[in-house]
Amino acid sequence: MILIFAMTVFGVIESAVTLPASVPSNESSENEVNTYDFPFVPRSQWRARTPKQLTSLVTPVPYVVIHHSYTPGACYTDDECCKAMKSMQDYHMDDRRWWDVGYHFGVGSNGVAYEGRGWRTLGAHALHFNSVSIGICVIGDWRNSTPPAEQLKTVKSLIAAGVEQGYIKTDYKLLGHRQVRQTECPGDALYSEITHWDHYSPFPHSSADLLSVNELSDSVKDDIRNSTKS
Repeated sequence: MILIFAMTVFGVIESAVTLPASVPSNESSENEVNTYDFPFVPRSQWRARTPKQLTSLVTPVPYVVIHHSYTPGACYTDDECCKAMKSMQDYHMDDRRWWDVGYHFGVGSNGVAYEGRGWRTLGAHALHFNSVSIGICVIGDWRNSTPPAEQLKTVKSLIAAGVEQGYIKTDYKLLGHRQVRQTECPGDALYSEITHWDHYSPFPHSSADLLSVNELSDSVKDDIRNSTKS
């Protein structure tokens, strides 16, 4: 059951992406030095693999989707969190056959943000919702306990940086993964926490509401309709 749940949490099909791909690179998606008011580790520092392909994300996006990793568990040192990022990337690329780690960023219990796909690259973290959102993974299993305050603080600071830099809309909506896909992610405790954050939106309530989400394109809605018929 754990394996099935993990696959549900990570259930995004990369091949569903139809936008043109760009040249693969292992460098930061920004191709520049970023200065944040919180600890930040670019791809090169956690020794990320080169993505198989890249597709640009149209920004600013109207949504931020919060995930938990479930497995790997919580990490409290830079070494542990770099290993967690590599573990997720290996799982996504080797087992799921995706182009890269699915998330735009991961955040550890050490209060450090780790660059995944970065701000400018289409993610693979929430099926049907990838084109309109930034996906942030709060590393750990947050079903029964809330992440440390420092971890949550960095998640909020990361979102604020995305707004300030123009990658996330100022009136963005904050969602838990379970609101756009049938999954327990981001865990009951973390989900309860984010419902009290600024910009949290109770709509969509579940994947059944996706056809009523104005920001989703007609082609994506057609994909949703076709998937429900099969």
